[in-house]
Amino acid sequence: MLCQCVFGQNADSKETQVRAAKGLPPRATPADYQSHAQAGAATLAAEFMGHSVATPEAIFSTEDYVVVEVGIFGAPEARLKLSFEDFSLRMNGKKAPLPAQPYGLVFKSLKDPDWSPPAPPEGKSKTSFGGLSGGKNDDGSPVVPVHMPIELVHIMEQRVQRAALPEGERVLPEAGLIFFPFRGKTDSIRSLELTYTGPAGKATLALQP
Repeated sequence: MLCQCVFGQNADSKETQVRAAKGLPPRATPADYQSHAQAGAATLAAEFMGHSVATPEAIFSTEDYVVVEVGIFGAPEARLKLSFEDFSLRMNGKKAPLPAQPYGLVFKSLKDPDWSPPAPPEGKSKTSFGGLSGGKNDDGSPVVPVHMPIELVHIMEQRVQRAALPEGERVLPEAGLIFFPFRGKTDSIRSLELTYTGPAGKATLALQP
């Protein structure tokens, strides 16, 4: 019985790794998102995620961008050329919408809420984060900036890269995250409209802030 349990756990782990390697899986139907609309023969679906960057493995955050999870559905084996550049986001009815940005720009502000810096040595109670310097510890020594280990940073970035909307011609359904520059609090957002203008046609989706 033990061997069977271990085998099952390993199998589940491998399946999870395979799904993660392929990126963000689309939800079962367009109705499983906040909003959906037709663009030609394709159905676009989307949900506003705020400053959260949800990947299959972990949820990260960014103060400089807001995130929209999109799913694109079509007939079986239908293909469509995808690009983040086909999307824009209108906030609070402003005339100029925000253009979607490459996922790589998000890396500078990406944070892992589950990561905690190591405890300071005994007798030292102050810490500097994010490369900021200045101040002194209780013993008079200068504060040493604390950074997330580079290997953890790379893992975080790779996960976000895989979860981002894939580029190029793809077999539907597909899904992924798209990013829009916004440093404010999401509480200040009263209305959201996601617009798609691409090879499938045009569609506007009203999202819930």
